Amino acid sequence: MGEVGFLASGCLRATATVTVAGSASSEPSDEALMARLTDGDEAAYEMLVDRHLHSAYRFAYRMVGQYGEAEDAVQEAFLRLWQKAGQWRARRGSFKAWFYRLLYNLCVDMMRRRPPFEPELDEDPAGPGNPATELHATQRARLVMAALLQLPERQRAALLLTYYEGLTNREAATTLNVGVKALEALLVRGRRTLVRTLAGRKSELLED
Repeated sequence: MGEVGFLASGCLRATATVTVAGSASSEPSDEALMARLTDGDEAAYEMLVDRHLHSAYRFAYRMVGQYGEAEDAVQEAFLRLWQKAGQWRARRGSFKAWFYRLLYNLCVDMMRRRPPFEPELDEDPAGPGNPATELHATQRARLVMAALLQLPERQRAALLLTYYEGLTNREAATTLNVGVKALEALLVRGRRTLVRTLAGRKSELLED
């Protein structure tokens, strides 16, 4: 892989903050909550929102590169979660794959409608306590974020879903509506492009 390739993969892992939702044995699974939500259970909906709001915002921001657009995408995704809960089927895949597909499609629609833009890498308009604050802890995170935003959208999404959000390759493939082999090819191309993009920033990546 080479030193820069190793650094790129390492930085993806180092800057990823994966939260495994619903891991406590006493908590109902996402799928159990969805079964309740299809019957109009508002408490189940609130639990799903509380459980996934942080990671949904994190994914949306890293896809679109703008705080306001990320917030809009997440709000719309959770609205559609309520409206379309009856369309979810456990046999077709996990809740996370289904929900992230909703969110991914919203992000893509936003990116395709807007003019060229400068990504928001150094500001936190919402102030302390917002999930965005974790995104700028180090210069390394900003460099990787900038490099991710240069990737084609499906390569970026594949890396975000697997490295950052902890989806399996099969779940990520379902989210992107591709086969597992195609998902793996997206990951290979995405990592290769990151290596090239970050090759000239090795000294900055190594800084503490």
